[in-house]
Amino acid sequence: MNQNLAMQIGDLDSDGCVVLLVDDQMIIGEAVRRILAGQAGIRFHFCQKGQEAVATAAKLRPTVILQDLVMPDADGLDLVKQYREQVATHQTPIVVLSSKEEGATKAEAFARGANDYIVKLPDPVELVARIRYHSQGYLSLLQRNHAFQALRESQTALANELNKAAQYVQSLLPAPMKEPLHIDWKFVPSASLGGDCFDYFVIDEDHVAMYLLDVCGHGVGPALLGVSAMNSIRTSSHGGAELRDPSSVLSRLNAMFPMSTHGGMFFTIWYGVFQRSTRTLRYSGGGHPPAMLVQRGASGAGGNTIQELECPGPPIGAVPEIDFETLKVDVPREAILFIYSDGAFEVFPKPGKIWGVEGINGFIASHDVGTPACLDELYGKVKAMTPGDVLADDFSAVLARLG
Repeated sequence: MNQNLAMQIGDLDSDGCVVLLVDDQMIIGEAVRRILAGQAGIRFHFCQKGQEAVATAAKLRPTVILQDLVMPDADGLDLVKQYREQVATHQTPIVVLSSKEEGATKAEAFARGANDYIVKLPDPVELVARIRYHSQGYLSLLQRNHAFQALRESQTALANELNKAAQYVQSLLPAPMKEPLHIDWKFVPSASLGGDCFDYFVIDEDHVAMYLLDVCGHGVGPALLGVSAMNSIRTSSHGGAELRDPSSVLSRLNAMFPMSTHGGMFFTIWYGVFQRSTRTLRYSGGGHPPAMLVQRGASGAGGNTIQELECPGPPIGAVPEIDFETLKVDVPREAILFIYSDGAFEVFPKPGKIWGVEGINGFIASHDVGTPACLDELYGKVKAMTPGDVLADDFSAVLARLG
């Protein structure tokens, strides 16, 4: 259909108006032919049999149909309806020709789908003007429809590319960890694909690293930057020594991904290293929401106690040659680390009211965070506060049981 539409538009651009007159009177056909004969850019076709009119119109694809109302082998009003029922002439302008000026007949003609009504034969100047007016309007409609179709196809292609990129990002995410720590996660990409990425890995027998980063913006570009950052962390040239020092990791990322050479993009990150023997968590970050160190049931009445692990550093790439700070916290037994992106809290339960960090804190404080079901419940709550079927931003959340 799209190809036919494009071909028709091309024909109209070169040949101008295509007029089909359907009238049983040869004298009317000849009169209209003579009126249009001297007009540049108008091709005239005449059909004298009403029973052949619909098929002829489908073949010619005219820019305007002049339809006689009373014919011996067909009813003009019925033909108007039939034109509207077939794809080829569904939107073609139809001008009804009648020998009478009757209000009821006009109303019925418009009800059947006619665009105009003329008492035949009008002044030649008026007839040509109406033909050109309706033809140009129809051509503009075809061009608009073609542009909309091309836009829809482009949007579909873009959505497919974003879906492939989202699948690629998901394929790089780690499997849930069972040993030496128990770590689960949930990741749901937005419709336009944000730049969320996360990972966790064993550095050595005593240290486990975990982080979550979020690139600004949406689309394939931010996703690729996130993947590049992930790869650069895993392939540290300094090996375990650097990976055990969060501030060194962030400083190297900041030097590798300046906004000036990465299309103005930057990313936030929270990076932590848990030392099992000393039960200490060393962490650093830049512009990212604070991670939460959760003690289940520690606040009494079944509630959880939350310690926010916030870092003062700027987003990665935003400020060149800046030193990042490594902070340290002692980890109680059975504590759980919760890391998340802004897609998990930047939702609006009411117009103008954001759920925010306060909302997600309240959720973690009141829910059992020891199982993956907590992540599903959190996503369900975020989804319920999101209008439409898709998220506005990536949803990423990681739960690590620190033993």
